[in-house]
Amino acid sequence: MLFNSTPFIFVFLPLVLIGYAALSRFADRRVAIAWLVMASLFYYGWWKWIYLALILISIVVNFGLGRVLSTTSGAAGRRLVLAAGITINLGLLAYFKYAAFLAATADGVLGTRIDLPPIVLPLAISFFTFQQIAYLVDVYLHQARATRFLDYCLFVTFFPQLIAGPIVLQREMMPQFTRRHRYRMNSSDMSIGLTMFTLGLAKKVLIADTCATWSTPIFELAHSGQTPTVLEAWAAVLGYSFQIYFDFSGYSDMAIGLGRMFGIRLPLNFFSPYKAASIIDFWRRWHITLSRFLRDYLYIPLGGNRRGRSRRYANLMVTMLLGGLWHGAGWTFVVWGALHGLYLMINHGWHAARGERLTSTVAGRIASTAVTFLAVLIAWVFFRAASFEAASRMLSAMFGGAGFEWQTRLDIHNASIWIVLLPVLVWLMPNTQQLMGRFRPAMGYSEHVGCPNRKSAWSWRPNPALACATSALLLYTIWHVVSERSEFIYYQF
Repeated sequence: MLFNSTPFIFVFLPLVLIGYAALSRFADRRVAIAWLVMASLFYYGWWKWIYLALILISIVVNFGLGRVLSTTSGAAGRRLVLAAGITINLGLLAYFKYAAFLAATADGVLGTRIDLPPIVLPLAISFFTFQQIAYLVDVYLHQARATRFLDYCLFVTFFPQLIAGPIVLQREMMPQFTRRHRYRMNSSDMSIGLTMFTLGLAKKVLIADTCATWSTPIFELAHSGQTPTVLEAWAAVLGYSFQIYFDFSGYSDMAIGLGRMFGIRLPLNFFSPYKAASIIDFWRRWHITLSRFLRDYLYIPLGGNRRGRSRRYANLMVTMLLGGLWHGAGWTFVVWGALHGLYLMINHGWHAARGERLTSTVAGRIASTAVTFLAVLIAWVFFRAASFEAASRMLSAMFGGAGFEWQTRLDIHNASIWIVLLPVLVWLMPNTQQLMGRFRPAMGYSEHVGCPNRKSAWSWRPNPALACATSALLLYTIWHVVSERSEFIYYQF
């Protein structure tokens, strides 16, 4: 049930909000929590009811392991329980997400023929697996405590963040779930949440889906064996770069907005990553909670930067390779991760040799931002392309390998308008978090670099004029939702 679908907007969300408001007012908070858990499980099961068993088994097993970790005193025993928990979680993820990929790879390398039954990737398995691994590690490190089963169910299944994140930590969410005042809906949270949901929906439906109309046909053309012209290739790659940007930005705003409607502040997950002046800064801004997970639960346990420069670079590469594989079971995703690993190695090497003097001037920062965006854009080709052949055709066409034929099969006039307009929105305008900054829209907003929590001319404030404008934008966007619908890119991961 997509956030941008009519069943969600017109039926599911209103009913859940009404039920939650009534129960939180007239019943015990445990009843309100149970209502959210049941609604979230219904939301998850809307796609395929059979996979409710999978997520429920995962919840029960990890909850039990967390209990055992919290009551076991011996160091060796606790390590064994943690290792078992991580193995179970990764084994589940490996079977559903990577078994077919590994079998196909083995067939290609060894000439074998491994026949596997058809495997359908369960919705959100990457997200709830990482979330529960983080929970077990935090309990092991005494950074989280085992909690009640119903609270734990809500921590895992809370529908605004269940399908595509943000990847939340128990110590972030449990204190909010256990505060009694959270179970009293108020007009402030509702207006803030609805505004953020509206802005995110508009980004997805009006911008991201429009970019796909000219980007997708060219990538499909390359996949079919044809080589695009240089103009088509650049238009398609720029279109996809903006599509995935506004798609994920829109989803993140909608998730935070939905959480806020229920009085819950989700972690910041997206903050103008194309404004980054380095790849290091890019990963502080793009999918922030995934970057945090990879850093805290993979890069640092591998040794981080504590064992010399060579080991640090190796750890960076391993982390990004696995980050690429997390996004998809395919060698193009591995290459995407490897490119970002290489970028990070170069970036850290540059900082070690030259510091950050280049970005201390306006001209230097503009140049650094442009180089960073170009590097990210090239990596997106592998992320989007269905095969290495398609990626090589796109890159070859972009840089003149197929000649400089400027004819195109695109509606280039419409595409060029968007390609000129979108950079203005991306690089010159404040993002949603900045617009809503005075209301602390997301957890971690005030602490995030470049996120001053102050009033400005762009600050959103509740008043009749903005209420009318937001309502008009919501109605216009919903009109598009009714006529056509597309899936969020990160739902496939």
